[in-house]
Amino acid sequence: MSAATPALRVLIASGLSFAQHPYAYVERGGTASSSAALGVDEHTVIKTLVFEDEAKRPLIVLMHGDRSVAPKALAAALGRRAAAPCAPEVAQKHTGYLVGVTSPFGLRKPIPICAEATIFDLEQVYINGGRRGLLVSMAPAALEALLKPLRVHVAAP
Repeated sequence: MSAATPALRVLIASGLSFAQHPYAYVERGGTASSSAALGVDEHTVIKTLVFEDEAKRPLIVLMHGDRSVAPKALAAALGRRAAAPCAPEVAQKHTGYLVGVTSPFGLRKPIPICAEATIFDLEQVYINGGRRGLLVSMAPAALEALLKPLRVHVAAP
């Protein structure tokens, strides 16, 4: 097993089934790079994105690797006036993770989590394990059981 990250400690403590997938990290490679390294469809690699609403309240959005978030749709889904990605240094303060290795598990403080609803149609998802070059895989039901995210339809067309 890899060195424990806050994300891995949460996953291990949960007792839910997951697997670790180390890969050769590529700076600014994103989900295209990690999915290619692991030989999986980029659609199954889930990004953990940090947004803020108009009052600067943070929220996490889980999105398919090959899709982006439509901020206006996100704001509407949450009944907020606006939503926008956080600046990297602000995202790090909210989550405790560096941008590029943000995991929805083991966050520094509780943050509301939204997930693109179609993630739960997949058989398996791959999501950051809290460090560069590590994804963890699990059934979407395990992801939902642990995070209890609000399901939204906010993928940009």
